[in-house]
Amino acid sequence: MSTNDPMQRFFDWFNRLYTIWLLGLSAVAFFWPSTMLWFDKPWIFWSLAASMLGMGLTLRIEDFQAVAKIPGAVALGFGAQYTLMPLIGWAIAVGLKLEPGLAVGIILVASCPGGMASNLISYLARANVALSVVLTLCSTVLAFFFTPMWTSVLAGNRVPVDVWGLCLSTLQLTVAPVALGILIRWKLPRVADRMGACGPTVAVLAFTLVTGGIVAASAGAIREHFGSLLLAAAVLHLSGFGIGYGVAKLFRFSETTARTVSVEVGMQNGGMAAALAKTHFAAMPLAAAGAVFSGVMQNIVGGLVAAWWKRRNPVE
Repeated sequence: MSTNDPMQRFFDWFNRLYTIWLLGLSAVAFFWPSTMLWFDKPWIFWSLAASMLGMGLTLRIEDFQAVAKIPGAVALGFGAQYTLMPLIGWAIAVGLKLEPGLAVGIILVASCPGGMASNLISYLARANVALSVVLTLCSTVLAFFFTPMWTSVLAGNRVPVDVWGLCLSTLQLTVAPVALGILIRWKLPRVADRMGACGPTVAVLAFTLVTGGIVAASAGAIREHFGSLLLAAAVLHLSGFGIGYGVAKLFRFSETTARTVSVEVGMQNGGMAAALAKTHFAAMPLAAAGAVFSGVMQNIVGGLVAAWWKRRNPVE
């Protein structure tokens, strides 16, 4: 769709205000839980699957051609995503002596793939958007293995972890809808163009509503443990952004690549973590609340980082 299209302009405007919608609905759900209690497990699952379908619809071969020239950056970003972040999440849970439910939530979100919001933040931060998309796709497609594996290894001593159930849920939430989106793009490109134009907006709506639903269902637990939730989520994502950037610079990658790795490591798919927590750790409301808090915090941190970098051209 053309950027002169009024509907596309509306979508772009709506997406740019993602953090405002997220914080606004979270506040409404926290103070008036009855407004969002209807958005429960089935809604959460299908809305996130729809956002993953949107990701698949937007993927083009041309997006990846330039990235093929920097396989080292892909390997670094992917490796950092699935080693640094889970270990940081575990270290926070141990260091802050978090309550078991909150510890599981932080470890789970740290073990999840990059979220679609990372692509938007990369664009705003003048990073490599194509590399960001590739890293998000790679981490999402392989999440069915790495997310359950890390959750089991790092949180299994705290609570029983249904590894196979997590694998199946992750496949249903990520691999299947992304693969369907890519198939539609390949076979029906015009249909994919029309549907894909709404993809980012669907993702914004999905995670905003998921956040509202889980905040409403966990309002009491959030109120009781607000300080711990805030501190754990802030440390997790600030560490991810900082260490991701530092590691890329240590390996002498360009400024643009370092920014991209920073964003991909620092931002996780909080919606997916919340859905998995709601499904597999339902007896622990703090697990889903921790994932939601993390999702809100990463967007605040990501927005601030992007605003800082946007005013500074990358010097290679």
